[in-house]
Amino acid sequence: SIMSMAMAYQQKLAEKLTILNDRGRGVLLRMNYIKKTCLDPKLRPQYLTDKIMEASVKYINKKFPNIDFRGNSQHLVGIQKQKSEVMTAMSSYYDSFIDVMEFRDHVYELLNTIDACQCFFNIAVNFDFTKNYLELIITYTSVIVMLSRVEDKKVLVGMYNCAHEMSNGSSDPAYPRLAQMFMEYEQPIKKLTEEFGPHTKVMSIAYSHIKFTKMPEFPTWNSELDDRSKQNFTVGSRFLNVMACEYLSLEVMERWILLGYLLCHSSLNTHQSSQELWKMALRSGLYLTVIRDETINIHKITEDYFDVKVKNINNYVYCCHMYASGAMHRERRGFLRNALKELVKVLEDEPGLLGPKVLFVFMALSFSRDEVLWLVRYSENIPKTKTPEDYVDSYMAELLFYMERLRSLMTKYSRVVQRYHVQYLAQFDALLLNDTMQNMYVCPEEESVLMTSFVSTLSALTIKQVENGEEFDFRALRLDWLRLQVWYFTYPINTLHLSHTVPCYQPALFYPRVFEKMFSQSSEEISMQRYLMSFPLVCSHFNQTVHQLCPEETEAVEKRSLRLCVTFLEEIAKQTSSVILEICAEQCNLNDQLLPKHCGQTISAARNKKQKKQMPKKGEVQREKPGAESQRKDRAIVTNMDKLHLTLTELCSSFGGSSDFTVFNHTVTPTEFLISQLETRLTKIIVRMAHYNQTTQEIGRPSDLLAGIRAYTASLHTLSRYLSLDVTRLVKNVLLQQTQPLDSYGGQTITTLYTNWYLEGLLRQASSNLIVHCPAMHCFVNQTIENEHSFKAEEYSDISEMQALAELIGPYGLKFLSENLMWHITSQVGELKKLVIENMDVLVQMRANFDKPEAMANLQKRLPAGENVLKRMTIIGVILSFRAMAQDTLEDIMQKHCPYLMGPIESLRDLVSPDTDIKVTLTVFELASAAGLTCDIDPALVTAIVSMRTDNSSIDEEYKLTCLLLVYIAVSLPILALDPNSYYSRHYGGHHNNIHCLATAVNQLSAAMFTAENKNIEQHLKEFLLVASSTLLQLGQNVDNRVDSKNRDSIYLLLHMIVEASPFLSQDMLESCFPYVLLRNAYREVYKAFIITLG
Repeated sequence: SIMSMAMAYQQKLAEKLTILNDRGRGVLLRMNYIKKTCLDPKLRPQYLTDKIMEASVKYINKKFPNIDFRGNSQHLVGIQKQKSEVMTAMSSYYDSFIDVMEFRDHVYELLNTIDACQCFFNIAVNFDFTKNYLELIITYTSVIVMLSRVEDKKVLVGMYNCAHEMSNGSSDPAYPRLAQMFMEYEQPIKKLTEEFGPHTKVMSIAYSHIKFTKMPEFPTWNSELDDRSKQNFTVGSRFLNVMACEYLSLEVMERWILLGYLLCHSSLNTHQSSQELWKMALRSGLYLTVIRDETINIHKITEDYFDVKVKNINNYVYCCHMYASGAMHRERRGFLRNALKELVKVLEDEPGLLGPKVLFVFMALSFSRDEVLWLVRYSENIPKTKTPEDYVDSYMAELLFYMERLRSLMTKYSRVVQRYHVQYLAQFDALLLNDTMQNMYVCPEEESVLMTSFVSTLSALTIKQVENGEEFDFRALRLDWLRLQVWYFTYPINTLHLSHTVPCYQPALFYPRVFEKMFSQSSEEISMQRYLMSFPLVCSHFNQTVHQLCPEETEAVEKRSLRLCVTFLEEIAKQTSSVILEICAEQCNLNDQLLPKHCGQTISAARNKKQKKQMPKKGEVQREKPGAESQRKDRAIVTNMDKLHLTLTELCSSFGGSSDFTVFNHTVTPTEFLISQLETRLTKIIVRMAHYNQTTQEIGRPSDLLAGIRAYTASLHTLSRYLSLDVTRLVKNVLLQQTQPLDSYGGQTITTLYTNWYLEGLLRQASSNLIVHCPAMHCFVNQTIENEHSFKAEEYSDISEMQALAELIGPYGLKFLSENLMWHITSQVGELKKLVIENMDVLVQMRANFDKPEAMANLQKRLPAGENVLKRMTIIGVILSFRAMAQDTLEDIMQKHCPYLMGPIESLRDLVSPDTDIKVTLTVFELASAAGLTCDIDPALVTAIVSMRTDNSSIDEEYKLTCLLLVYIAVSLPILALDPNSYYSRHYGGHHNNIHCLATAVNQLSAAMFTAENKNIEQHLKEFLLVASSTLLQLGQNVDNRVDSKNRDSIYLLLHMIVEASPFLSQDMLESCFPYVLLRNAYREVYKAFIITLG
C-alpha cells in the first residue's frame, strides 16, 4: 500500500485531475460551440452551404472515413480549387476535434493510473480527491455525448483532410485515429459503458460512499436555513459538524449519480444501496444537463440500452416523478423564498453574523440555484402531467431577488468574512494541524513537507492583510491539500472556498425564451414587480459562461447577455413609464377641469338660479364640479388612481435596489432606461396634445397645450417621492427637443406643427384678407362673422396665446418660425424684383419726374401691375407684423425667466449708433433679436435678403432695383383708394384689407435691403416719403372720382403710419412734404363713424 501511495504521488494525480477537469470544461464548450455554429444558418461555415461544395459535402458524408481523393476527383473539384482557403477555414474545427481525442487519451491514461494505484475514494473523507475524480468522469462523458451530437463533424474533418492531402500530398497524421473515434462514438452511451467496464470497481466504491452524505430534502431545509429558530446565529465557534460534501449542489450530485451509474450500471443489479441512491436521484427529474441548454433524457437512455431490471426500476421512478417531482420542486421554491427573505433580513440587521455563519449563505445560494436551474431546464421539457402549472412560477423574481441580495451582502461585507476566517485559520486551524503533526508517530517525508507548508501558510495570515485590501490566493494551498488526499491522508481540515459566493445562473442565458417567459409571468403579478430588477441583475453573471479554450464565443455571449439585459430593463422601464404617464394623464384631465374656459356653465347655472329661470330637467345629467372625484365615503373603495399609485410604488422599488451594475465590462444604469422611455413617450404625448390635423388644418391653442405640459411636469416631479430620478433633466431634454424642427428620433415637434399651422392656417388667410391684423388689440381677427371659420383667429394670436407659444417653443423655436417666415418674404421679394425689372424704364423716369404732375400722370398710365406690387408688399407686411408680435411676447417671456440676462443685452443694443460698424451692429442686433428685443434693422431679414444674391448680380444692380422698388410702391399707393376695403377701422386700429401692414413692410424691408447694400437708409426713406406724398397729394386733387374720395382719408393715414413705425423718419420730415392739416382732417373723418362712449 505504501508503494501505491508513492506511485500515486509520483504520477502527480492531483495536478492531472485539476488540469484535465479545467481542460475538459473548455473542450466541452468548444463542442457545444461547434454544434450551435453548424446549426445556425447565419454562422454555419461558408463551405458547408456553398453550391460549389455541395457535391463534395455529399460525397464526404457518404464515403467517410475512406475517402478516395484520386479516383473520385470530380466530386472534390470545389475543394481542389480552394484547398488553401478550405484548410484555413476548417483548421479551428479540426484542431478542436484533435483536442477531444487528446483529452480522451489523457483521461484513459489517468483512469488507468488511478486503478493501478488502487486509490480509495470516500467523499466524506477525501472530499477534494473524490470530487475531482467524479467531475472528470462526468465531464468526459459530457464531451463524448456532445461530440456525437455534432452532425457535421465528418464533413468538417473530411474537408480539412482532403485539402491537406491535396496541398501536402498526404493525409494529416491524426486523421485515421480521429475518424476511428467518430465511428466508435456513433452510439456514445453504449460505447462509454464498454469503456468504463474496467473502472466499475473503483467507481462503485466512490458512489457507494455518497449514501453517507446528506442529500437535503424539503423537510430538512427548514432546520438548515431557518437559523433564528435554533439560536445558531451567535458569534461563537465556527467549527461545524458539516462536511464539504453536505452542501454540494444537488444538481451536481444528481449528475454524478445518474450519469455515473449509466456507465457502471451493472452495480445497480448487485447492490441494493446503489438502487436506492439511483431512485433518490431519479426523483428530481428526467433530464440532466450536459452543457448549457443541452440535456439528456435519462428515462429514454435507460429504455434503449439497459437490461430489464434496471428498466423496471427506472419505470417505477418515472411514474413517481410524473406525479410528485413538479409539486415537490414547487414547494421547495416556495420554502426557499421565505427562508432567503428571513436570512437576508437577519444579515442586513446583523452583518457581523456573516463571519461565523457564512456557510448557511453558501447552502442557501446552492439550494436556490439548483431550483432555479431545474425550473429553467424543465420549462423547455415539460413532461406529460395533469398539473403543468407545477412547471410555471410567477414568483421567480422574488427568489432571484433574494439570491442577488445575499450576493450583494457578501460583496459589501467581504471584509467581515475575511477578518473572521483569517483569524480562525491562523489561530485555530493552524494550531490544531500543528498539534496533529506532533502526535503522529510515523510521518513520511512528503506528508511532512506538505503539512509543514500548511501550518506556515496559515500561521502567516494576519488581519492587516485584510485591512490593506490584499487579495488572498489559496490555490497553492488547495492543490497541496489535494496532493495530501491523493497521498491518502484523510484529516478533514475545515476550509472555506470563498470563490463560490456568487450564484451561477449560466444556463439561464441559453434559455432566453424561458427566461423571458418567467420575467413576463412575474411582471403580471403586482406583488412581484418590486423584484423585477433581479432578472437584468442575473445577466451580470453571464460572463462566467465563457472559457479561454473557446474565445470565439465571447463576443456572441456578450451580445446575447447585453441584449437580454436591455430587453428586461426596457420592459421594466416601459411598464413604469406607462403607469407614470397614465397618472400624469389623469392629473392633466383634472387640471383641465379647473381651466377658466370651463367656468361658463357654472356661471350660467348660478345666474339662472339667481334669476329663477327654468332648471334642468330630471333626466339631464348635471356636470360634476371639479374635486368630486376625491370624495370617498368608504376607504375600502379602491379607485383607479389608487391602483396606479400602488403599481408605481412596486415598480419604483425595483429601481431602488441597484443604482448600477456591470455586464461584460459595460456599466448598466437602470434609471437611464426609465428616463429614456419617459423621454420618448413624453415627446410623443406632447405632440399628440397639440391635436394637429393637417387635413383640416386644426390645432390646439398654445395656452391649452402649455397648461397640459405644466400638469404633466408637476406630476412627473412627484416621482422624487419614489426613487432618485433627475426629473428636471428629463423635462428639460424633452422640452428642449420640442424647440427644434425635429426631435432626436426624427419626428415632428410642436415647433414644426405650430410653424406649419401659423403659416398655412393663419397667415395664408390673412394674405387673402379673410383675417385682419388688429394693432389695437395686438392680435389677428376674423374679417366677417357670416362666413363660418374653422377657428377664431383671436383665440390663437392674442397676447396670452403668443406668450404661451413663446413659452412652448422658446427662442430656438421662434428662430425656426422666423426662418420659415423669411422664406415666404424672400419669395415675394423675388417676384417684386421681377416686376421692377419689367417696368424699369418707366420707374426710372418716374423717379426723376415725381414732382411733375403732368409727366407723372402720363407715366402712371404706362405703369401696370401696381395692385400686384401692393398686394405682395401687404403680404410681407402681414408676415412681419406677425413676427413682431411673436418677438414682443418672446421678450416678455425672457424678462420673466432671465431678467438678469436681458438687462445687459438691452444695454448693448442701446449702445449701437449709426456710426457703429455695420458688422458689429448686425451682430449685436442678432443677439438682441434672439432675445425678442426690437431692433432698428432686422438681422434675420438682412440675412434672407443677402442669401437671395446670385453670382451674376452686383451690388449696384441690387441697389438700383431697391430704389426703384420703393418708387414703384410709392406711386402705386393711390390705387388702394379704389379698394372698398381700404377704409380705416378705429376698432381694429388698422385697415380692413391689412394695408396698414405696408408701414411695417416698407420700413423693415427697405432697412434690410439698404443695409445689405451698405447704403444710407434714412436718405432713401426720405426720397420714398417725397414720392409717396407727392402722389397722394395728386389723389386729393381728383375731386370728381367719388370712389377715390371715399377712402382717400384712410390712405392718407398710411403716410403717418409709415413715419410712426420708422426709426429713421420723423414727423418733421413728413410735415415738410405733406401738410399736417390733411392728416388731422383724415383722422377726424375716419373717426366720425364711431360712437365714443364713456364709462
